[in-house]
Amino acid sequence: KQMTATANQYDIFDDLKAEVRAAGLLNRVPVRGSIEMIAIVVTMIVALSTAPLWNPVLLALFMTTIFTRSVFVSHDILHRQYFKSKKLSFNLSFPFSALILSNSTSWWDFKHNVNHHTWCNIVEKDEDIRALDGAFMPGHHGTNGFMKRFKYLLFWGSLFFMYPAFIIMSYKFVITRKKYKELFLMAMHWPLVWGTIFYLLPLADALTVFVVLNLVLSFWLSMGFITNHLGCEVFENEEAKHFSWMELQMRTSRSLIGGFIVHWIYGGLNTQIEHHLFPKAPRFNLLKVQKITRDFAIKHNIPYFEATPLQSYVQINNALEP
Repeated sequence: KQMTATANQYDIFDDLKAEVRAAGLLNRVPVRGSIEMIAIVVTMIVALSTAPLWNPVLLALFMTTIFTRSVFVSHDILHRQYFKSKKLSFNLSFPFSALILSNSTSWWDFKHNVNHHTWCNIVEKDEDIRALDGAFMPGHHGTNGFMKRFKYLLFWGSLFFMYPAFIIMSYKFVITRKKYKELFLMAMHWPLVWGTIFYLLPLADALTVFVVLNLVLSFWLSMGFITNHLGCEVFENEEAKHFSWMELQMRTSRSLIGGFIVHWIYGGLNTQIEHHLFPKAPRFNLLKVQKITRDFAIKHNIPYFEATPLQSYVQINNALEP
């Protein structure tokens, strides 16, 4: 559902922020965040040390859950939702991004925190919106005939390979930027995680864990990430200059309808409007922030774009340019 509004109403963001702050929802959560970080490390150790006792498919699904939580926790740490210090937060993300995931903290911080949050759905700035030769850019028909012909198959099929793609982009980034310390930590993922799995399990079981984890993790993360902004409004850079920051964030983001279960599955990314308005608001608080933001939008007749997860996927599919 989407409500209409006049552009100048977006200048009242300070009023919304004051309401959210007064409710204590912008306060960092170092204790709760630390508990989740410790829980991930402990469960990862348990999964690896007890690997021979598991059915390989169940082990893959359990490890997928740990990997997914690592993605969400690393994301939250880098937004400084747990600790104020940027240096501390950056270093704390390494065990989850580099060691558990073999992903680059530096790459994600640059791609996501610097570019995406600043220039969301801006054609010239946000590389996410240029996927599949600009299939999600209105009026842009691209030049790649193969992609145009098979864009639906390529888009939905590619969701099963997001995790390996993130690894490739991470290594390319750290090697190009000569971040050798981070490269070393990322490389340690392979002997620590997969070296252990292949040492403890028969080859067929180890390969099953590896393949199932990569496919399920990629699909899980992708189905969460694509609901955030694909199928929302897209602007050229010159157009975007006419909007206030709040207006731009609310027009280019989608939040999902759903309670705690949806929030857990999507790792807080289901409250995407709220996350973009308040990136330092802890994930644990975002459902409460969502209620305040939605009520605020209704009160001031501001567009608030939300959908069920299923509706969002239909919208995304429909947004693919013909």
